[in-house]
Amino acid sequence: MPDLDGRVCVVTGAGRGIGRRIAERLAEAGSAVAIADIDGASAEAVAAAISAPGKPALGVGCDVSDRASVRDAIARTIDAFGRLDVMFNNAGISQTKGFLDVTEDEWERIMRVNGLGVLLGMQEAARQMISQGDGGRIINTASIAGKEGYPLFAAYCASKFAVVALTQAGARSLAGNRITVNAMCPGVVTTELWQQLDAEFMELGETERPGQALEEFGAGILAGRLSTPDDVAGLAVFLASDAASYITGQAINVDGGMVFH
Repeated sequence: MPDLDGRVCVVTGAGRGIGRRIAERLAEAGSAVAIADIDGASAEAVAAAISAPGKPALGVGCDVSDRASVRDAIARTIDAFGRLDVMFNNAGISQTKGFLDVTEDEWERIMRVNGLGVLLGMQEAARQMISQGDGGRIINTASIAGKEGYPLFAAYCASKFAVVALTQAGARSLAGNRITVNAMCPGVVTTELWQQLDAEFMELGETERPGQALEEFGAGILAGRLSTPDDVAGLAVFLASDAASYITGQAINVDGGMVFH
């Protein structure tokens, strides 16, 4: 496992799912971790669970679509740990909806969290890293839905394409400040979010039984199984480590072999 001793990481959307496992793995690798989540109680519970002697964790409530809230989460991290080395913009939402049925309100809700939320996290983290003067890492959670469009996830796909674009723009903008910017593109991951989507498939009449959507989406995975949060967390720890210091502007698939670009 890469050594992250002395590093300070913020992970948004870390109250559950992929974000929680990323936070856990970062802590195991030696990093101090701030768990930021719209559900402050869940964030604090995760922080309490992963804290260990000499390996502190902080739980903070954070609405990634609100700049003041993002700024406050970073400020509280600085108060607790003194600096910020790695920012994981991981928080995101989704919805299953037919292409012709997506409403303006649904579009704006998803884009505000998944698109604007990543931009704000990148901006506020970069400002802190620039003020420190010794670089840093920004890592965004995109998706294979940021590489290909899927008819029942039009708004979500658009938001994740935006994350890939922001990653590339940020990498070019911040390279002179020694800040690398990369994105992770998970495939079908067995989390609470996919449980929600699976239920929505049934509500829309697209599937007939629980688990069917997961099975059908995962049928062509070359690795022969669905992904777990640990698969994504492994890439996250690598990107936060010195081993990834020469990687920037990339949107890396971690999908078991679903998408090849």
